[in-house]
Amino acid sequence: MVDSVIWDIGYLFSASLFILGIKRLSSPKTAPQGNRLGAYGMFLAVAVTMAKMYSDGIIDFYLIAAGLGLGTLIGFYMATKVEMTEMPELVALFNGFGGGASALVGFSEVLKRLQDNDIPDSGVELYATWLAIGLSGLVGWVTLSGSLMAMGKLRGGFYVPFTKKDDRGRRKWISFPTWGPPWLNFVKGALLIGCLMMIGMTIQDPESKQYIYAIVAMSSLLGILFVLPIGGADMPVVVSLLNSMSGIAAAFTGFVIGNNVLIIAGSMVGAAGLILTFIMCKAMNRTLTAVLFKSFGGAGKESVTRTKVGSDPEEVAMVCDGISKCVIIPGYGMAVSQAQHSVKEFADLLEEQGVEVRYGIHPVAGRMPGHMNVLLAEASVPYEQLIEMDDINSELPETDVALVIGANDTVNPVARTGEGPLGGMPIIDADKARVVVIIKRSLSVGYAGVDNDLFYENKTMMLFGDGKKMMNELNSSIKEL
Repeated sequence: MVDSVIWDIGYLFSASLFILGIKRLSSPKTAPQGNRLGAYGMFLAVAVTMAKMYSDGIIDFYLIAAGLGLGTLIGFYMATKVEMTEMPELVALFNGFGGGASALVGFSEVLKRLQDNDIPDSGVELYATWLAIGLSGLVGWVTLSGSLMAMGKLRGGFYVPFTKKDDRGRRKWISFPTWGPPWLNFVKGALLIGCLMMIGMTIQDPESKQYIYAIVAMSSLLGILFVLPIGGADMPVVVSLLNSMSGIAAAFTGFVIGNNVLIIAGSMVGAAGLILTFIMCKAMNRTLTAVLFKSFGGAGKESVTRTKVGSDPEEVAMVCDGISKCVIIPGYGMAVSQAQHSVKEFADLLEEQGVEVRYGIHPVAGRMPGHMNVLLAEASVPYEQLIEMDDINSELPETDVALVIGANDTVNPVARTGEGPLGGMPIIDADKARVVVIIKRSLSVGYAGVDNDLFYENKTMMLFGDGKKMMNELNSSIKEL
């Protein structure tokens, strides 16, 4: 009894660290501390679990040490080698690993029970245990395969190992286009119903392994088809939803193995991820159902028939000379061109001249929640200069220059009309600034397929070209003034 209380106290402290960590993640300034608190909580949870297993005499230190060591090396390598522009892919992969780990634990638990003939008698225990195992597998395998598909779509595809390299030293590449015919939803529905039926069959015949294998196969396929129709602009929603699902899978697994901290931590991750998912949907003025089951953008794009004469960096530099306030509005194009450090240099040059510089952050700019915050933090942009959309919009009418780099739909005024794919979507009011400078490769439409009237306004200056290249040329022009 005393031992049980000690373990529960340890798990309570661990859960408290998780809660504090999630709370600190609510602000970019405190997010690093939140990450550390979450890591401390997980370390404590693992330590308490190992101590509990040692007390019960069911621990293999060599096997656990090997797993911890290998996992630590892989995690350290990935975290230190990944580029900040590839952070969405890494987050998607980690979501998948979390769901896959939960699914594997549930899978191994049922195989162990079958091997030891430790099947509960028919009744509440059997129903609860086998239902938790089935749901853990369903959610976990969907999360794993769906996250791998999401990572592939974010990367643009996967390299095929052991294939012949081309002239540029690259191996064969497999891409994943956005593909979602209307009948695909019926297939996904059928797979989901099939998985639930297999879970029911495992309860009716708990000694049969084939139903468990069927759940693994169907749920893995469901995860792939779940993400396949979703386009790049919806990836912030998908990433946060998969994060929620990894937590839910962990909570189900906690019920399977009777681990309290896993239930608590999984429930918190699931709830936090779901809340973030709805925040992302609200930022796009769309429902979660529309994101998951309806096409958005990519088809029926408007044809660009208007023209706009581009400006050069020297002209923009002269406009920026003598201003008092500038708001920088980043988008995914900044991430693609890896221009965040050049943007920070531009801000430093203006601040040396006494200009107030702020950054307007749209909630769904980029490919994951907080993508722009992560990139700008890497470039050592002060946290207090990162201003959310609702707060920065009130400042834009008094802004001399709004610099838009790599953003399109998130600053498109057509969203205010309430019509079309962008109708009603909250945007950053870049068009209310006195002068708007847009860095973009061309006048092509954004993901929603809608032409942007902001490009053609008289006060808008277009710098056509790669984001990083144009920012470097702009910085050079400012230095030469």
